[in-house]
Amino acid sequence: MRVLVSAASRHGATAEIAERIALGLTDAGLEAVVAEPSTVDSLEGFDGVVLGSGVYAGRWLEPARKLVERHGDGLRARPVWLFSSGPIGDPPKPDGDPADGEPMRAATMAREHRTLPGRLDKGQLGFAERAITRVVGAAEGDFRPWAEIDAWAASIADQLAPPPR
Repeated sequence: MRVLVSAASRHGATAEIAERIALGLTDAGLEAVVAEPSTVDSLEGFDGVVLGSGVYAGRWLEPARKLVERHGDGLRARPVWLFSSGPIGDPPKPDGDPADGEPMRAATMAREHRTLPGRLDKGQLGFAERAITRVVGAAEGDFRPWAEIDAWAASIADQLAPPPR
């Protein structure tokens, strides 16, 4: 089984989640290929897709949304799992799914959509982003739930793995 793992990431934290998912799939015996959404020209040869995006102002990043627009038919023709990364803090804020979560799930007929806490390193932000984080009181730190991500990757692998003979 060959799985595409793709994630739109502005500062690298969401891309690191995609890499971790790919590692979990590979550890389970699947072939995982990691690619940025803007570089995905075809879904040919992939048996499944894990697609994610960092979330800013409640929305998925454009490269992930564009991948869904370009390859909607192909995504609907194979198993798809989606993830959004963005809430920060303990407990993570904002609550709930991003505005694009349900529309992306419906457009891809995804089996599941997960919202995962992210990472905020204010040193990586531009002036406008730093100003916004100050106004909303965003907590700096790495809030990604690695054990949950690993378990989710294992669950995806279990669903994709051929049944034992």
